[in-house]
Amino acid sequence: MSGLDLAPIRVNCKAMSIEPPSPITAFERPAEQVAFHRTELSLILSLYGRMVAAGEWRDYGISHLKEVAVFSVFRRTAEIPLYRIEKRPKLRNRQGMYAVVGTGGQVLRRGHDLKAVLRVLERKLIRAVD
Repeated sequence: MSGLDLAPIRVNCKAMSIEPPSPITAFERPAEQVAFHRTELSLILSLYGRMVAAGEWRDYGISHLKEVAVFSVFRRTAEIPLYRIEKRPKLRNRQGMYAVVGTGGQVLRRGHDLKAVLRVLERKLIRAVD
């Protein structure tokens, strides 16, 4: 044979491990990311549409992170969010996994039912229309 070394290359097994990908169907998402469900987004976007029609909100952003999903609402695109609607599944058995957080970081409402939590923002819609 030629001068090539055909011995297997050894890799430090402690530093690197190779795991086969977990079987995921087309409709499942890996557990490493929290996201809003279609019904949750429907409730949020319904409120968002009413607030846009009232001229209060103009833009939104959605973030799906490891422990929280956030729907941020903006008056203008370049500003900080007016409100953040958060979903934290780890708080499901404690205070509730849904929360509405204001500009300064204060929690305006927290609970287990998204519709009930969003009522705190609907009160602002009633004042905006009057």
